[in-house]
Amino acid sequence: MTRRLCSLPRRPAPCFAPGLTAERQDALLAGRRMWVNGTVLHYYLYGGSDASVIPVPGTGELRRVPWAGGEEQRDIVREAFREWQGLGIGVTFAEVGDPREAELRIGFQAGGGSWSAVGREALSVGRSERTMNLGWDVAGPGERGTVLHEIGHALGMVHEHQSPYAGLHWDDEAVYAELAGPPNFWSRETAYTNVLRELDAGEASGSVWDPQSVMTFPFGPGLVLEPEQYRGGLSPSGDPSPADKEFVLRWYPPADPAGPAELLPFRSAPLGLGPGEQADFTVEPPETRDYTVGTFGDADAMLVVFEERDGVPRFLAGHDDGGTPDNAAVGVRLVKGRRYVVRVRLYSTWGSGETAVMCW
Repeated sequence: MTRRLCSLPRRPAPCFAPGLTAERQDALLAGRRMWVNGTVLHYYLYGGSDASVIPVPGTGELRRVPWAGGEEQRDIVREAFREWQGLGIGVTFAEVGDPREAELRIGFQAGGGSWSAVGREALSVGRSERTMNLGWDVAGPGERGTVLHEIGHALGMVHEHQSPYAGLHWDDEAVYAELAGPPNFWSRETAYTNVLRELDAGEASGSVWDPQSVMTFPFGPGLVLEPEQYRGGLSPSGDPSPADKEFVLRWYPPADPAGPAELLPFRSAPLGLGPGEQADFTVEPPETRDYTVGTFGDADAMLVVFEERDGVPRFLAGHDDGGTPDNAAVGVRLVKGRRYVVRVRLYSTWGSGETAVMCW
């Protein structure tokens, strides 16, 4: 029996500055979708009257279908967030009652497929739109893994069976035929994008393939030609695997109990970071005005500014230098008497490798 599968749209390849090494491009590809560690991700579960028009699978007819989920389904999503949180990751999840306050907005539109924005792609989705949909009853038997899978996408993880390190050779036409019918009704383009297309090395979640990852699709026999041991199909457990945990903890390590260092206006602070590492700084501005916060030096970096409210950091501004020679910098209005957090993640370095951060 064919399982319902997660369907993501094809994303255009990012444009980087000419002359970047493959190593730097891979670092930028991996980092562009990941949240800054320490972020509080607010999520909203639709339960009201929001709806949209979608085609009825297999018929081509259109109908208006609500986004709301029942309380049982919403509880399963809450539990799945708690399960990811229980791995000890450095990002936290908080449910909110207003979709305008949520980075993650989760619908339950039946027939709309299951999908999610990948990591920080959610920030480019309009505030009145969903960033995730669960398109069938996730309260049904064996469907808990669907929710864990979609939250994995929201954390920045991609489809593991598409890893370039998997070495899977598919019977392409068998895949297209299998997924064209119920319950998925996928076009050839959708099947290629979500199954057959091999990811670039920089897109993959790790350098070793993990067939037990929660991000691996289950497949029946007759679709994989090689390696021979997978001709009978792929059967992941539906739970985050040890390699999944290793990946999210590498990007989202637990918070440093010592806390962030203080960043003083007009006084630069050296980062002392290596590729993939992150540093946090606090700013308590001496006056209310527009400030610039940025990095300078020989590095590709991402910088995000949060305001702390009731101990919770709320996103204000951010910049990803995208591999250009420019340094990461943002203009932001800071208010005297409030506390802000500046988080910098280094992608890669060149030249001397020295990088500093400054508020002016």
